Amino acid sequence: MRRTAFAALCLAAAATAGLVTGCQSGDDSAASKPKGPFAGLSGGQIVERSMKTTTAASSLRMKGRVPDDESKGFIDIDMALDKQGRCAGSMSFSGQGKADLIRSGGTVYMKYDEKFLRAQSEESKEDTDAAVDMLAGKWTKTAAKGQDAKDIASFCDLDTILGDMKDGDTEATRGKTTTVDGKPAIVLHEKDGEDDYTAHVATEGKPYLLRIDSGAKAKEQIHLAFSDFDRPVPADKPTGEIVDLDAL
Repeated sequence: MRRTAFAALCLAAAATAGLVTGCQSGDDSAASKPKGPFAGLSGGQIVERSMKTTTAASSLRMKGRVPDDESKGFIDIDMALDKQGRCAGSMSFSGQGKADLIRSGGTVYMKYDEKFLRAQSEESKEDTDAAVDMLAGKWTKTAAKGQDAKDIASFCDLDTILGDMKDGDTEATRGKTTTVDGKPAIVLHEKDGEDDYTAHVATEGKPYLLRIDSGAKAKEQIHLAFSDFDRPVPADKPTGEIVDLDAL
């Protein structure tokens, strides 16, 4: 079955963080000529408008939680990113620490806390202690051309995340009206077996996608909110001491 636009976006956001999820699509049973916001439009037609508007954004902020297939836990994300590959934000890993990330031009900057470094290390205690002493709480830099940096930088590519949204079908049913962070929105629903998701689309101003929640199973749930559309990404070079990993 071909994925819907919102389900494809849900999957892409998780996949770019190195994740696997089970978002699926459902059948469109929207009532004809509904009233209220987007009067006369079916759920699928609202999706089309939201898809066009959201994918046209030059930048946005993505905040929420996605499952981590490797640890069977979750990754909490708060990242601003644009279509030029710039990004700035942080990721936390199910009690295994936090990493801050900035990508600007051809350089990736990252800052790790002690818990993250110890959780990710496969070295001896002596080597791990040395790495913690050298890196914990400090900004590091590396060229974006390296494989590890490329994997990290791929998460900063807004076109990668939004691209799959253009390829999805538009199967959705209209739900109630609500608010997302104080912004009026309409709820759209889809379900397929045990898997389902709920999307919120702005009803005032441009019809941006404001939030998506997916996954009936606890370990497959995705919760993502979108904001700060078309705002500059604060991807300036960090100040202070920076450890050059390429020089080590």
